[in-house]
Amino acid sequence: MSDPVEDIEIRLLLEALYQRYHYDFRKYSQASVRRRLRQAREQLGFANFSTMQERLLHDPAMLPRLLGYLTVQVSEMFRDPSFFRAIREKVVPHLRTYPSLKVWIAGCSAGEELYSFVILFREEGLEDRTLFYATDISQDALDLASRGIYSLDRIRTFTENHRASGGKSSLSDYYSTAYGNAVFDKSLRDRVVFSDHSLVTDAVFSEMHLISCRNVLIYFDRELQDRAIGLFRDSLIRGGFLGLGAKENIRFSAYADAFGDFVRQEKIYRKREG
Repeated sequence: MSDPVEDIEIRLLLEALYQRYHYDFRKYSQASVRRRLRQAREQLGFANFSTMQERLLHDPAMLPRLLGYLTVQVSEMFRDPSFFRAIREKVVPHLRTYPSLKVWIAGCSAGEELYSFVILFREEGLEDRTLFYATDISQDALDLASRGIYSLDRIRTFTENHRASGGKSSLSDYYSTAYGNAVFDKSLRDRVVFSDHSLVTDAVFSEMHLISCRNVLIYFDRELQDRAIGLFRDSLIRGGFLGLGAKENIRFSAYADAFGDFVRQEKIYRKREG
């Protein structure tokens, strides 16, 4: 049951976060935000959200710690293999027709999805003509993504996903092992631009041929979902592709008419030509 005082404290905390640091979580799903803030309050040892807000306002070192709770940094390489198989078999043939390509991985987290796309494009012979933009609201997440280091106990799942996605090589071709970790080859980052970007407040990335933003919109309320989808519409070329997560869709968006279903079951859409 919601506590009225706690609700006030959370609203004030989110407002302070926006006014002080320009990170805007005010339109995120409130149930998700409340759950994550409660976890942060307990694990960081605050008696209430008011004391957390005071620390946030006066100690900048608190910001990355709080963002670590508010942003989702857990994913898998080739997560939902059928999605990547559809990209490989249905989308890539269209992308081959362009002399150069731009791909935006929005909400890249620790980089698992980014490396999935780079590996797929390398296997399909498109990497050399593609520039990848990997963005996230969290600088800590971007730092992790730029290192490309993952625990070895996750590699079995990554490998199975890669195989199921139609991988044309062995995933082990792309990493070396050291000290219990898999270190992905730095050449996979040769054509990657890492950038801090918020879907809540920042502007478009223009002339994109493919945008993948998977399992991010589920944390937004309807107004913020519309803003993000409008951003993707304005960032894509005519005929460009948009991939969303399995539990996301644009059916009820104000911008739904700008897109047509391309691979409906995999939540892959195509921007209309008109």
